[in-house]
Order: sequence, then structure tokens, then C-alpha cells
Amino acid sequence: MQQLEILAREAAELAEGRVVPAGSALPVERQSGAESEAEVDRIMKICNACRYCEGFCAVFPAMTRRLEFGKADIHYLANLCHNCGACLHACQYAPPHEFAVNVPQAMAKVRARTYSDYAWPSGFGALYRNNGLTVALALAAGIALFLVLALVMQGGLFHAPVAGDFYSVFPHNLLVSMFAPVFLIAVLALGIGVARFWREVSPGTVDVLSGAAVAETTQDVLRLKYLDGGHGGGCPNADDANTLLRRRFHHLTFYGFMLCFAATSVATLYHYVFGWEAPYDLSSLPVVLGTVGGIGLLIGPAGLFWLNLKRHPEHGDAAQKPMDRGFIALLFLTSLTGLALLAGRDSGAMGLLLAIHLGVVMALFLTMPYGKFGHGFYRSAALLKWAIEKRRPNPVGVGSE
Repeated sequence: MQQLEILAREAAELAEGRVVPAGSALPVERQSGAESEAEVDRIMKICNACRYCEGFCAVFPAMTRRLEFGKADIHYLANLCHNCGACLHACQYAPPHEFAVNVPQAMAKVRARTYSDYAWPSGFGALYRNNGLTVALALAAGIALFLVLALVMQGGLFHAPVAGDFYSVFPHNLLVSMFAPVFLIAVLALGIGVARFWREVSPGTVDVLSGAAVAETTQDVLRLKYLDGGHGGGCPNADDANTLLRRRFHHLTFYGFMLCFAATSVATLYHYVFGWEAPYDLSSLPVVLGTVGGIGLLIGPAGLFWLNLKRHPEHGDAAQKPMDRGFIALLFLTSLTGLALLAGRDSGAMGLLLAIHLGVVMALFLTMPYGKFGHGFYRSAALLKWAIEKRRPNPVGVGSE
């Protein structure tokens, strides 16, 4: 009964206008926290009294297991949100209503704080605010230019065809010494950041980690379950109409990237285990995996960029668009330059194409720990927490799952 009384009191405060609408000054008791976190706290309490969107995604049933929302709860729910937008278009309290409930936008602003607050090293968290399209392109161009100048010093941009032998242009050991440390540091930085996030939002959950929870999380991640709008028809993008395009372009991007990573992994296995050195035939497994993955990584980011340009302005945080577009651009250019290199590997321009491709890939690796790439890891951690949490007794005792 106590929980019901609290919910009733919250609803009464809403009805009497004692909850501050978005854009107004925050009450004194909420000024101690970040404004974006306080806004999620305000909105979640309104949603907890309404519960119309309870079946839309995991955010709302997870919300019903709480009556108060501390920082850890807010960051957990924000990363559980897939920024679908379906709840915004269904909400009776959405702008221009005085309650101004906008779950996708509020959650997006908190997610940006998650990436910076949990970043490792801690001082690098500020890079999230500056990791935009201009920075991404400038970094890729700068590294590519450096490699092009190295080619010029070696004898020129163009050369006699070398049958796709990349290592005649840049030796294998040189490439490994350039890329391996950057990749390992990126993996370490992301791993430590997500571990920090997990420790704060999921204390004491390791002991209840089950195979069923891991399997469910894996399935939800691979299917992008929560981009179906809660009904299978997809999420709105530019207007109220539902579409599955965002989900499909995400799938092309994700699986395209994974196939390209698999191609690199197989090539590494060929080189170090079997002693088979590049270049590999067009019908070889590394080339086939890289080609198919590259096509997916070309179509997916192009589609996501198009949807990003058309997206309803209330669906997310406008301040994060440069970071989103920078990441999309690097993925697209990685694929484009890689496919161009494959097409021109038997030509005299192979060295130039290789330098440009390596510049883009290095830029992607360098920005990986402090850009939009990390959102998949934080979101997967939040989904795992939800899969564990839903298998435990509801501490509130009201609501449904």
C-alpha cells in the first residue's frame, strides 16, 4: 500500500502542477544533480504514474521496478533506451503539453554524460563533446596525407603494378606496429569504461548471472529487438509513420562491420598460423568476407546518415548529431576506401588507395573509445542488467513485465 500511496501522491502533484515542466528552472532539491539527470528523474516519475507505454520497450517495465531514480538508475535506463521515438508519438504529455515529456530526448542527453563520465582515462571524457564530423574527417585526411607524403618520399604516388602486394608499399611489421597498439588501447579503454558503468548500475548482480540471461541479451542485441516500436512495425523517424528502415540499416552496419572484422581475423590467422601471406585470391575467405561486409558497411551507414538528416528534431539530442555523423562517416569511408583498394589493387594507384584507406581506418580506431562506437557496449550492458533484473522478484510489487 505504501508504494501505491507514493504513486498516487506523485500523480496528484502532476495534476496540481507542482512538477516543473521541461525548460523551467529546476526546484532547489534537484539542483545538486546534473540537469539532464534531473530531467530524466522528473519524466520517469510522470511515466510511472501513467504507464501507457509499458509494453513499448524494456525501459518502462524496468522503470516500474523503481519509485525513486538515483544517478545509477538514470544512467541504466538511459542506456536501455534505443532512442526509438515510439513513446514520444504515443505520449499524451509530450510537448506542447505543459509536462513536456520527451523520453527519447532526455535519455539521449544522459547517454552523452554516460560516455564521458565513465570514460577511461577519465580526463578523456571531454573528447565526446568534440568528436564531430569535422574532427573525424580532418583526422582521417591528416593521417592519410602523412602516409601519402611517406609514399612520395619513397619514390612517388604511382608505381608499377605489384599484383596486390600491400606489403611492398608498407611493410607488414610497420602496419602491425602502427595499428595493433591503437586497437588494443581502444579495446582497453572501452572495456574499462563499460566495467565502471556495470559496477555502478549493477552492484551484486554477478552472482545471479545466468546462461538464460546471457542468451536473452545476446538475442536482443543481435536482433535489435527494441527498434521494432513495441509492435513489430518499427519506429517513427521523421513523423508519426512507423518504419523498420532504422533497424535494417543498423543491421547492415553491425553485421557489415563484424564481417570485415572477421576478414581481418581470418587473414591474421592465415599469416601467423599457416604462413600464408597476402595478397589473397578474390575467392579466398578473407576477401569474400571483406567484400560482403564492405557492401553492408557501405549501405548501412549511408542509410543511417540519410535517416539522421530527416529525423524528427524532438527524437534526440541535437548536440550529439556531429558525433553521430562523424562515426557514420568514418564507417562509410572505411568501407568505400576498402572496396576501392580491392578494385584497384592490381593497378599503379594501389599505393595511393592504400594510404587513403589506412588513414581512414586509423582515424576510426583513434576515435573508437570516445565516439558513438561505444554506445553498443553500454547498451548491451544495460540489456544484460535488465535480463538479470527481470528474473528477480519485483521490489516494488506493482506494475507488470
